[in-house]
Amino acid sequence: MKAQAHTSTARRIIHDDPSEGAAAIIKTAIIETPRVKNDNGKDAKADAKADRGQVVQSLCRALNILTILGSNDGPMTLTELSEAATLSPSTTHRLLTTLQYERYVRFDQSARGWVVGVQAYMTGANFLKTRNLVDVARPRMRRLMEESSEIVNLAVEENGEALYLARVGGPRAAQVAVPQTDRTLLHCSAVGKALLAGMPETKIQTIVTQRGMRQFTRSTLSSLPALYRDLTLVRTRGYALDQEERVSGLRCVAAPIFDENSRVMGALSLSGSSRRIEDARLRALGEMVKRAAAAVTQELGGRVPVPN
Repeated sequence: MKAQAHTSTARRIIHDDPSEGAAAIIKTAIIETPRVKNDNGKDAKADAKADRGQVVQSLCRALNILTILGSNDGPMTLTELSEAATLSPSTTHRLLTTLQYERYVRFDQSARGWVVGVQAYMTGANFLKTRNLVDVARPRMRRLMEESSEIVNLAVEENGEALYLARVGGPRAAQVAVPQTDRTLLHCSAVGKALLAGMPETKIQTIVTQRGMRQFTRSTLSSLPALYRDLTLVRTRGYALDQEERVSGLRCVAAPIFDENSRVMGALSLSGSSRRIEDARLRALGEMVKRAAAAVTQELGGRVPVPN
């Protein structure tokens, strides 16, 4: 049973046009206020718990084997797979034979081990074609808003700017005067710095050259060296901060979303007044938004890069 969401009248549409760059992964961006009940008035979490009784054990075991193979760098022997899956060799071999019949795995004769098959690749490739960032991120955005009581934003980089795709805010968050803009510059926003942190230095320089570093407030970063220092901190801690750098009295915390090649494809952020997002809350909110962004990354089939 899917949870339903009340949607406000504020709405903007971004067409799913491959020529539109980063916006091509989006069909509709919606500013919404969530509800946590399903259409029967029951808690959606209770439905999920009940659904666990519907699982097929052998299918779960086979999919687990496929996941183990997919996360390994090379072929795996029957013994290695059975130990990793905590199954007997006979059960593991029976499941592998079934997966092999459907071409999800294959046995590499030269390496004498099992590897992922072509059908798994084809299924994964189809997922990459049909995934929708807003649809995948929206449930995490609702949960993040409920946990933080702040406005949650989703953005991607397009033409050297942060393009906002969706925003979720509850009654308390609605009291904050967050600018209702579709775009913002990267150097002065938390989402922008989360996006910049995943870019090579040459691209950062190009964007700054083209867009400049306009100073909106006394806190806005106004030089490339200062921006580089801030981006180093973003990469180290895993989230970016906007310390009233775009709007006086407004603070934001953002974390990047990664694709299957560990490249930044978007960012989630929390926005709130400086009175509510105090210094004492910054670290907790940063970890909160980082966890949410990592969950979206995982659900999109992406990979969070391993720190050096």
